[in-house]
Amino acid sequence: MAVPYFYEALLTNNSSSFSLSEESSKHCVQVLRMKAGDRIDLTNGIGQLFEATISIADKRNTTVQIHSIKTIEPATQKITLGISLLKNATRLEWLFEKATEMGVHTIVPLICDHTIHERFKTERMQNILQSAMIQSQQVWLPILTEPIAFDKFVNEYSAKQKLIAHCAEGEKESIKSIAVNDDCLLIIGPEGDFSNAEIEKAIGLHYSPIHLGPTRLRTETAGLFALSVLKKF
Repeated sequence: MAVPYFYEALLTNNSSSFSLSEESSKHCVQVLRMKAGDRIDLTNGIGQLFEATISIADKRNTTVQIHSIKTIEPATQKITLGISLLKNATRLEWLFEKATEMGVHTIVPLICDHTIHERFKTERMQNILQSAMIQSQQVWLPILTEPIAFDKFVNEYSAKQKLIAHCAEGEKESIKSIAVNDDCLLIIGPEGDFSNAEIEKAIGLHYSPIHLGPTRLRTETAGLFALSVLKKF
């Protein structure tokens, strides 16, 4: 049986004992029926894995003893995904979950000319990223920013390699032929695609235009497909 794995942002190198959050405590005691003496693993989402044993099992305030701390270096490849918000928040949540499982470094929700969306629920999205990190047994939590306007994003974010995937006519390179850099920034537009003005602005700022194949993909499908091609494992 796999050792249960939890996210606790407040864990540090100096921790020898630690009180789990109420949410983690409840899951340990009421859901998993764990008791004193049982093993668990913990991460703080910034590269550290803590092996621990439950000393006090309480549904509101479980305490653990830390036995060992392992630091895991981040991946050398850092992909920043800038992707338009969607009207259907459930589809965006699905993308964020899968992108986290695949090891994306940063996710930046974009507000583009053709973006149609409801209110962005930051706390809910953060919880989705945390759950996906734990489910996929990782120790690095992706950075998730607040939504940002397209113009502000392309002016302020930079990387050694900048790619814009769009469906408009024009010369574009296939994503499968890209020589992927370890510092890569990829932007994907809304269901109505980027506007011509946005495409022109990005290319003027040295974004390389790319296509994702012969079929027109939904935004969330495009994001996941592109990550699967660009990500080094």
